[in-house]
Amino acid sequence: MLNELIEKRKKILEESEQHKTRRNELNAQASKFAADRNTLNNRTREHVEEAKKHKEERDRINVEVQELKEKRNDLNNQANVLFEDVEVFKRQHGTVKARGIKELQKQIEYLDFKQQTEVFTVDQERELIEKIKQMKESVRGQEAELEQNKEVKTKLTQAKEHRKMASDLHAKVTELAEAAQNHHDQMVELYRKADLSREEADEMHKKFVEAQESADAEHRYFIQCQKELRDYDKVISGLRKKTKKAKITKEQKAVRKEAERIFKQFRDGEKLTTDDILLLQRSKLI
Repeated sequence: MLNELIEKRKKILEESEQHKTRRNELNAQASKFAADRNTLNNRTREHVEEAKKHKEERDRINVEVQELKEKRNDLNNQANVLFEDVEVFKRQHGTVKARGIKELQKQIEYLDFKQQTEVFTVDQERELIEKIKQMKESVRGQEAELEQNKEVKTKLTQAKEHRKMASDLHAKVTELAEAAQNHHDQMVELYRKADLSREEADEMHKKFVEAQESADAEHRYFIQCQKELRDYDKVISGLRKKTKKAKITKEQKAVRKEAERIFKQFRDGEKLTTDDILLLQRSKLI
């Protein structure tokens, strides 16, 4: 029975070591998953913080764009009023031969924009350039005629200055709008990256929890095995003590029996050896 218990204890010990090894492996995996998760969470925060900076810069630029647009529109409105005054003067003095300067200026700006943004054949572009040239000559002719009047000349000069400043502001608006769009695009891309790293972090956290739970389960099995080992040790130790005690008792009986035999010889007058006397003393027969 003792050998059977020892063999069972050996198997439990092997099982305990397996659970211990597996628990340590799972804890190592859980630590790695946790480290990866933390790295990804830090990356997510970095992306979000960077995206916020681009958002703030975009919003700041958009505010500036709006302010410049208002100034540009105000300058255009002032120029339009001045051009309208010139048109009124032309109508009153019978100088209107074709479309007014303001209308021609609008047409020229439209055709310039069209030339820059659309695709034409060589002939079409040549025709467009010639048309713009004629319109500019018409504007210069009308302006030259109007500039003979000092008041009208002053208004024309102011109108052209306002239009020039408005055009410069429009160029600045376009430049800033592109910068704002660039910050917006970077913000969107960073938020996209943040979403991806957040998803990866969530996946790492899920793996961490699974590994940690499995490690905890292996640890519980290990503790259970340790308890069983202690129980086996108690039983085995008890059996060994019992076996040892039984062996001693058996030996004592044998010694007692031998001592009684020698004591009988002593009573019968037989001669005893020193060992015989010592055995009798140990058995407390003399």
